[in-house]
Amino acid sequence: MTKSIGILLTNPDRRPARLAFPNDGEQVRDLLAARRPAFAQTIYDAVAGELPASADSHDGYVITGSPASVNDDAPWVLALLEFLRQLDAARTPTVGLCFGHQAIVRALGGTVAEGAGWDFGVATTRFHTPQPWMTPTQPTLRLFSAHHEQVVELPTGFEIIGGNEFCPNGALKKGTHIFTTQYHPEMSEQFMMVLADWLEEDIGKDAIARSREQIHAGAQGLEFAQWMIRFLEMERSSEA
Repeated sequence: MTKSIGILLTNPDRRPARLAFPNDGEQVRDLLAARRPAFAQTIYDAVAGELPASADSHDGYVITGSPASVNDDAPWVLALLEFLRQLDAARTPTVGLCFGHQAIVRALGGTVAEGAGWDFGVATTRFHTPQPWMTPTQPTLRLFSAHHEQVVELPTGFEIIGGNEFCPNGALKKGTHIFTTQYHPEMSEQFMMVLADWLEEDIGKDAIARSREQIHAGAQGLEFAQWMIRFLEMERSSEA
């Protein structure tokens, strides 16, 4: 049976330079479609107040990345957090990417705070607690990274399944219905290079030069996408 996937777009950036690229929701859609073209995917602009009617409007959800902070109390952020609580209560399969990872944590009672500066370029996550949907098994994955906040306190019921020295809470799960990463499997090398130009003033010329080298070496977004797809398609028994 074809899976219906709702993608919640959380990026408020509407600059012409940003609009020259697919938005974050389209990037997620394209990532999943590359491996599973039969998925029926619908993008909701959460920043504009668009959210599904209910948790069961789709079989599963993906929450995108964003330059916004999950600690912002803007109306659209608060509405998103409430919808994420509904997804958790319904145990609807939900994947969070970067901002989405952090938003799920904040919505369910955890804490997100500033890290020790920017983590931009490529980061390696060590998956020390592999899950049934993480096949083919990979002990590590390199994914594009662009964040300066991170999860510092987990909500009740969450488990750390991967991380690294800079970001120890880099991959999380709750039961079999929530799966998150601090990183960006959906982004392309081309977009990351443009993002490097935009962030050079904030991060510094030398650091950005090192980040560009990492980005040019590539990442493993398609491998992570396979895990996302297996997670969204997985048969689930009832959870306590």
